Amino acid sequence: MPPCLALIVPVFNESATIQQVLSLVLQQRPVQEVCVIDDCSTDDTWKLLQEFAPRDPRIKLRRFETNRGKGSAIAYGLKQVSAPYVMIQDADLEYDPREYYLLLQPVLDGKADVVYGSRFIGSGSHRVLYYWHSVGNRLLTTLSNIATSINLTDMETCYKLFRREVLEKLTIEEPRFGFEPEITAKISRLNLRIYEVAISYYGRTYAEGKKINWRDGVSALRCIIKYNLMRR
Repeated sequence: MPPCLALIVPVFNESATIQQVLSLVLQQRPVQEVCVIDDCSTDDTWKLLQEFAPRDPRIKLRRFETNRGKGSAIAYGLKQVSAPYVMIQDADLEYDPREYYLLLQPVLDGKADVVYGSRFIGSGSHRVLYYWHSVGNRLLTTLSNIATSINLTDMETCYKLFRREVLEKLTIEEPRFGFEPEITAKISRLNLRIYEVAISYYGRTYAEGKKINWRDGVSALRCIIKYNLMRR
């Protein structure tokens, strides 16, 4: 029997990719649950989700009536799933669900409690895009590492896998993209076995729907300070 994995999928205005992403997610043998949270999309995303969800009983669907942010969607999703392993899946095609097994392996081998998928190590395929985004990601990771005293290469990665018992010890406070440095700060204080594995990355341009911007970088810096230096 394959390991049981739950996916939390926050969605905002991803009508171009959402059905393709969910089809690919559901093809992966370990996937037991898929909790999809539409964060008050203004395009056809919700309509497409309602059409798609009845095709597979593993899908749990929820729509927020106001835009709350990615962190709020993840916090909601964590309360809805029960599988022993939990991951986050963005609703675009930047990350490849066929690589779930890479993150699962250290946990199944009994070596890890948390696994991050790094876009900056290994030899997987990577689309060449914005230089300053790469610089910003590495800078935020470095600052996070200084504050947490752990040596990640990609703190901002979407692909993070957790044992359920780890998540049960945490409360997510950040409503938007600050989730990444917040969760990293909190797990760094729990004496956990944290691993990284190399993953592929197929980044999007802004014309293709990319949403994160410099303001989110400033917010991430705020969260590094808040959840590390002000919570000791």
